[in-house]
Parts: sequence; structure tokens; C-alpha cells
Amino acid sequence: MSLQTIVKRNAYYDSATLLLLSRELQKIAGVEDVLVGMGTDLNLNLARDLNLATSDFDTLTVNDLFIAARFDETKTSMEAIEQAFNDYLNKGADTSENEDYMPPSLRAAVQNMPGANMVLVSLPGQFAAAEVEEALDAGLHVMLFSDNVSVEEELRLKQKAVEKGLLMMGPDCGTAIINGVPLCFANAVRRGKIGVVGASGTGTQEVTVQVHRLGGGLSQVIGTGGRDLKEQIGGLMMIQSFEALIADPETEVIVLISKPPFPSVAEKIYTIAKNSPKPVVIDFIGGDRAAIEASGAVACISLEDAAQKAVSVLNGQPVKDFTGFSVPEAEVDQMVENVVAKLMSDQTELRALFTGGTLADEAMKLLGDHYQIYSNIPLTPEMAIQNLPGGRGHICLDLGEDEFTRGRPHPMIDPQTRTEFFESHVDGHTAVILVDVVLGFGSYVDPAGAVADSVREIRTRLAKENKDVIVIASVCGTDLDRQDLNKSISTLEAEGIIVMPSNAQAVRLTDKVMQRMMKGV
Repeated sequence: MSLQTIVKRNAYYDSATLLLLSRELQKIAGVEDVLVGMGTDLNLNLARDLNLATSDFDTLTVNDLFIAARFDETKTSMEAIEQAFNDYLNKGADTSENEDYMPPSLRAAVQNMPGANMVLVSLPGQFAAAEVEEALDAGLHVMLFSDNVSVEEELRLKQKAVEKGLLMMGPDCGTAIINGVPLCFANAVRRGKIGVVGASGTGTQEVTVQVHRLGGGLSQVIGTGGRDLKEQIGGLMMIQSFEALIADPETEVIVLISKPPFPSVAEKIYTIAKNSPKPVVIDFIGGDRAAIEASGAVACISLEDAAQKAVSVLNGQPVKDFTGFSVPEAEVDQMVENVVAKLMSDQTELRALFTGGTLADEAMKLLGDHYQIYSNIPLTPEMAIQNLPGGRGHICLDLGEDEFTRGRPHPMIDPQTRTEFFESHVDGHTAVILVDVVLGFGSYVDPAGAVADSVREIRTRLAKENKDVIVIASVCGTDLDRQDLNKSISTLEAEGIIVMPSNAQAVRLTDKVMQRMMKGV
């Protein structure tokens, strides 16, 4: 085996593109391992962990791109790997004379598009704050996709944004729809009169797609970043966005989505809600319902429930908790009996493998205290995945957490991470697999197909033990998404996967199955 490196000086490409490139180059016959990245400390350490580092790494800077590969010289060469790299980058490139201008700096971009008033920043976290500050000083709203930005920098930048009357969505803000334009991970939904402010990406997506399916539409969907409602930040962007929607003539109903805020932050939001001239629907997932209702807002029990209530309020209809299913309970009970009958007595465990962190969090909270569920985002410290006894027990994972995305794309972009967890965490003791399938802009071209492939392989493996497994899914998407909601559902159902209309309903079905299992199969 040969280990070689190619360095391209001052050649910047975004990390998602390079990580996907690594996957493509890995497919070349004779390539044992390969990594393409910028010369950041994170990537250099990753290369060393993979035993792909060479002496060339000593001279790399963050502006340099590297291709490090270990390969069989009788089957391929570094030249062939580099050519494949170039071919991938050039694939589909427009070489016409009218090729779009690519400005080298924010200042040049503003000069090229003088009417623009928003910038999306996606850079390594240590470089992002300076660009955000320049954008705010130029009077631009900001969506900051980058993570690894310090709390101190976030506070300073949000304070500046508030002073200037600008949005500073993020850091780690993955979802927004501004004036009908989806940004980063978002779905294609119709315009309408419901405005959303969300501190959660997939939580916001779930609410917006459910609003769309119910016939409603969205005016503005504003992200805040996950830390905004913590004590250190004080809810600066949630409050700024909330007040912006109150002033927006196109918004008639406002929905707020977050994990429970810090108490002092919650009180500020409740005060605004109490004085809001527009109805407010709040889903502080697992939060204090009484406090929400005391503010005059409508409290919710799930993301789907938030969408149901927002549409009901908009249409002047009665508001009630949605705690059941879209089909009659008797049909659900019969479905449960049918699938549980296929299990063996030693199949007792749940494997919930989520690409959306808020959907995973909602799942654990809806399942409640009935089960001990171990997770990398545990509801209590003792249920941390590290405490799983002997590898046996119920597991719910957020595969989009940093621990699983180090050196690879988010699983909504590239399903390989979940594919690997299907292989490593599902065995003859597994009774139920629960998954989310997230469609939309930024997501993989066929996430349903990837799940279907994994389920097919798992069932083939379990068949050798004369076993099957129950797979329950929900699809977060719409008929307007490029991946096509109906096509995705058909793909899943063709593999015997039960597809429910929402994450909440998928979790409730999982609960029914597990309760039935506890009575004996």
C-alpha cells in the first residue's frame, strides 16, 4: 500500500463538498482510505487519526487543500485519484462566457448585488465572527450556518444586530425561509399567514411541513440558533424575531419553537406574548404548559400539535390537543397486533436512529417515563449512551450531533452515518427501528431510498435467524420538495416500512407496539 498526499495551495472549497468528495474517491478500485479537506486543525487531526498524514502536513495552512490517500499502486495511482477529484469538481460546471461572477469577498459581493440585504455565512467557526460583524456593519441581515462560534462572540454579534434592528440567525442556524426563499435545510412550502421563530432546525421543518399539509402557508420562518434561549444569550434573537413578526402585516399567527428556555428568558417571551395583538402558539418542547397558557399563548404537546393549532387559530376554529392518529384507533390497534405477531420473544429493544436532533428529543419526551432510553442527547445524565449496560437496552440517537459528524457530512446530507448504525446497532434483539426521513433543500437526493436499502439488508441478515423487525418512519417533507413526499413514502412502504404522517404519530405507534410487546408476543 502506498500513502501519498497532494496539496493545492490557496484553493478553498466548502467542507460539505470536500467530505462528499472523499466518499466518491473512496469508491475508486484500489483505494483503501482517502480524505479531502482544508488544512484546519480539525482535518489535520482527523487525517492523523486515520493514519493518512504525511510530512506535507507540516506546511499546510487553513487556506490549503489536501488530498491524502492510501491505495494499492497495482490498481490505481495518485494521478488517477487527482483526476477523479478534478472530474467531480468540474462535473456539470458551466463553462460558458456568461458564467456567474463569484465575488472573492463580502465587500465585492455587496458591490455586485447592491440590492441584497442578507448574507448567509458558512465558514469554519473560528473565521465566521469577523465576516458576520462586517455584514452587520454593512447593514445586512445574517444567517450564520457555522457552528463552533463562542458564546461570547454570539452575544456580542447579537447585541450589535439588535442595536441595528437586524437579524443575526445563528450560530448553528440550519433552517429559515425568508420572503419565500428557503435557506439551508428547509422545505418547499406555500406562502401564507403563519410566521415561525424556531431555535431548532428539524423542529421548525416539522412544523412548517405540517402547516403546509394542513392547507396553511408560511409568511416568514426565522431561525435563532440553538443557544439563543440560554441564560448567556438571553433570547435576543427570539425576542427580536418575535417582535418583527408582530409588526409584519403579512403575519397573522405566530409560532415559537424551542426546547424549554432559561426561566428568565421564558419570562421575557411570555411578557411579549401577553401583550401581543396577534395570537401566539408556543411549543417549548416538554416545557411548562401552565406558564405558557398564563401568558395567553396556546401551548402545544408536539410539533405536529403546534401546526394543527396554528392552522386552527388562523381559520377561527376551536383549538384542542391532537394526541392520537390520523386514522381510527381500531386500525392502529390491528396494525400493532399484526406486526408484533412477527417478533420472537427475545426481540425486545428499540433502536431510534434520527438525523434530526429535535425530532429525537421529541421522541424521547413523548415516550415519557415508560422506558429507559439511552441517548447521546439524554433527558437525564444517567441515561447517557455511555451508561448503556452491556450494550443492551433501548437506544435513541441524534446522528447529527458533533460526535458523529466529525470529518463527515451531516446525515441529512449524506446518509452513510445512519447506514453504518443500521449495521452496527441492529441485531437479533431489536424489535423496533424508529427513523425520521427529512426531505427538502440541503438534504440528500433520496433519503427514503437510503433507509429502504438499509432495511432490506437488515431483514436479509435477520432472516438467517428466522427473524423480522418492525420499522416505523415519518417523512418530514412536502409534495413540493424535490425528493417528492409521495414518492418517498412509496419507496419506504415498498420495503414493508410503516410510514406515519408525523414524527409524533410515529412515536405514538412505537409506544403502542412496545406496550403490546411488554404484554408478551
